[in-house]
Amino acid sequence: MEKLNPWERRYPAPAKLNLFLHVVGRRPDGYHLLQTAFRLIDRCDWLRFSSRADAQVRLARALPGVEESEELAVRAARLLQTAAGAKRGVEIDIEKNIPVGGGLGGGSSDCATALAVLNRLWRVDLSRERLAAMALSLGADVPFFLFGSNAFAEGVGERLAPLELPQAWYVVLMPPVAVSTRAIFAERELTRNSQTIKISSFSAGFGRNDLEPVVCRLHAEVAAHLEWLRQFGDARLSGSGACVFAEFSTEREARSVLSRMPAEMRGFAVRGLDRHPLAALLETD
Repeated sequence: MEKLNPWERRYPAPAKLNLFLHVVGRRPDGYHLLQTAFRLIDRCDWLRFSSRADAQVRLARALPGVEESEELAVRAARLLQTAAGAKRGVEIDIEKNIPVGGGLGGGSSDCATALAVLNRLWRVDLSRERLAAMALSLGADVPFFLFGSNAFAEGVGERLAPLELPQAWYVVLMPPVAVSTRAIFAERELTRNSQTIKISSFSAGFGRNDLEPVVCRLHAEVAAHLEWLRQFGDARLSGSGACVFAEFSTEREARSVLSRMPAEMRGFAVRGLDRHPLAALLETD
């Protein structure tokens, strides 16, 4: 079988869930210090890359509510161009399946996939360490998506350790609201002094999401979705929301709960992943 040209492939950018999220402090520069468990899930945006004759980086199609110059995959490509002195341009087509502003890391994941793939397609060949530093400058969640597997994260999200997690399925509900991460972290009542733990203390069902009370106070729709999902298990907010989720041991259980979802709610059932679908590409220097 003929091997597909790397420029003709489409590349996955998977979503994540925060299985817990504790705010444990604040740096002098205002950034919050966190501990969290990142879980990859089998819901992906898909990216395609087309070479351009000029040195421009453009989106093939506009993304609702996002200026092209602010789109993280575009910013990643331009940063890679600058770092490598590359003169090649690219058009990036993003097929969005991860809700925007849902706390599932869609923009950060798109960004990481763009960094990893263009590092190859343009033959820039930056090391994983250089790419990770670049990723952190683009967003706190971006280094995780370059990591290749589920992770226990500390600092602002950049200190990562591999995390073995059991097989699981999730019901994810998507409240019809956009939550501003910046606004949530600016709230005075946000808990900022949760006790730190060691990775060995983490197990399924551990902890909470410290952002959840603030998000629920500001967004009644998130609170209502959590309340409905809690009939079936330990439902939580992911990231700063708005998406909420509950974990189940089998696909059958997850789909059974999803089938009972009220008509006015939107959501999906999804499998947890052990590794990033591009793990082999991410691991090779």
